[in-house]
Amino acid sequence: MVHVLEHGPVLYKLAGWAAPVGITYRVDGLNAAVLAVMSVVALYVIAGTKPAVEREHFGKEPAFYTLAQLALCGHLGMTITADAFNLYVLLEITALSGYALLAIGRPRAYHAVLNYLFIGTIGASFYLLGVGLLYIKTGTLDMLDLAQRIQPIAQEPTILAGFALMVLGMLIKMACFPVHAWLPNAYTFSSSTAASLLGPMTTKVMVYVVLRMVLTIFTPDMAYSMPAMTDLLVWAGTAAIIVGAVMALAAKDFKRMLTCIILSEVGYMVGGTWLGTRMGVTGAALHLVGDAMMTVTVFLAAACLTHQLGRIQLTDLKGAFGKMPVTMGAMAVGAIAMIGVPPTCGFFSKWYLLRAGMEQQQYAYVVALLLSSLVNVILFFRVFEIGFFEPMKAGHGHGTAGHGEDGHSDGHGSHGDGHDAIVLQEAPFSMVAVLIVAAISCIALGFATPWLVDLIDSALPPTLL
Repeated sequence: MVHVLEHGPVLYKLAGWAAPVGITYRVDGLNAAVLAVMSVVALYVIAGTKPAVEREHFGKEPAFYTLAQLALCGHLGMTITADAFNLYVLLEITALSGYALLAIGRPRAYHAVLNYLFIGTIGASFYLLGVGLLYIKTGTLDMLDLAQRIQPIAQEPTILAGFALMVLGMLIKMACFPVHAWLPNAYTFSSSTAASLLGPMTTKVMVYVVLRMVLTIFTPDMAYSMPAMTDLLVWAGTAAIIVGAVMALAAKDFKRMLTCIILSEVGYMVGGTWLGTRMGVTGAALHLVGDAMMTVTVFLAAACLTHQLGRIQLTDLKGAFGKMPVTMGAMAVGAIAMIGVPPTCGFFSKWYLLRAGMEQQQYAYVVALLLSSLVNVILFFRVFEIGFFEPMKAGHGHGTAGHGEDGHSDGHGSHGDGHDAIVLQEAPFSMVAVLIVAAISCIALGFATPWLVDLIDSALPPTLL
């Protein structure tokens, strides 16, 4: 990141073939930040969930780690590729490894992942159709070359259709309202380890792809030249914020609550991207980086709780604060970041988004942002109220039970039948230590905001005001 900020973008020609004939990988300020945070997120999850992987994926640990590395490869590749078709190939690697990761942990995940597979395939097909239309008109797939060749024919119907299809495909893949229904069940019924890896990464990388399309392939002049489309997408982001908040309020399962919050976070970034201003795009990119860290923090906390409790319905958290103070305290830092309290990273990105929304007079989006933060206060206050003030009833604890999150035994570890003695304590040291580091990272990113803004700004075209 320092090299990019000081010396400009880094370009790598795969096998020595230059664009547009060959595939190139290009790192500028925007994807350098995304690349770094995704790598750190993956490191935290892989290093901090080993005991959980051994329990949740007993006998399948090699498969889990192989799929995790494939998923990471796909996410990072999508971030740095400068070829539109190569991005599709990496999108499929990401998707296929993600489907398998979500499915191998819990029997109840099969139906949810099958639904995700069908919807995800539709999204990828839309993106591929869009790329095909661009190739028909331009004869190239390199993003920078596409930008040059699209400019004279930007308003032709084929180009506009390709743009719309590519954006629609990514909206489906990131679970933006109204094409969001696949996400809550897919992440809720999966293992805590798979959700901890994919939850902070997948939706954010899809948002990055949209940013890359807007900034590089089509350029802001063309992407923001259709007020009807930009207004529609800002409203879609606004609706996503509200729908995610309502679904989170209705959730009885802690992990489902977290997955519904992801829907709202996607709405923040989609709305910010399509405000069409430099501040809006900066806020969206800044929130992308910060939200990845916030999300991995709360999901790692959920993994610790699942490891000790066996399941995490909200009512199962009674007395958790007294028995697992470090886990709950670290989760509180992630919660504060999601609410948007300074000096955490969540505050600064929301501040940029709020200012951009006010400047563009998108008051519904601004109100949705504020209401979502208030809902997050209510959600996490409810969690901590149960964990701190409500004592655990005798015979209610699961200790380190082998129950799955769907309430069924997975056949590993000591089994709780709902009448075991309470043996609730902190998760293994490796899990708690990484959780603490992730919580600290939420604060550290807040202090690094000026540097991150400079890094992101270096990748934005001067025509974006």
